[in-house]
Amino acid sequence: MAKVSAIQKNKNRERLVKKFAAKRERLKAIANDKSLDEDERLIARLKLAELPRNSLPIRLRNRCEVTGRPRGYHRKFKMSRIALRDLASEGKLPGVTKSSW
Repeated sequence: MAKVSAIQKNKNRERLVKKFAAKRERLKAIANDKSLDEDERLIARLKLAELPRNSLPIRLRNRCEVTGRPRGYHRKFKMSRIALRDLASEGKLPGVTKSSW
């Protein structure tokens, strides 16, 4: 089980990314628009730099929904390999069966 503080920190980052996504996208479009004046583009870049760092999508970490483990993450199930195996063995994941050959 991951530290509760690490899980909460990541949830806070998810909230910030969602909150500032539209503003960040708008400012990036202005900053990259070559047809605009250089001063307007500079102002957009400065405003973009003033946004909170934790609102950057790159700072998010994929974590297991069950345990909070950051490694061995399966995107399809949103959980780590260990939790996936435990739940699949118990038959709690629909459509997942243990393979045998």
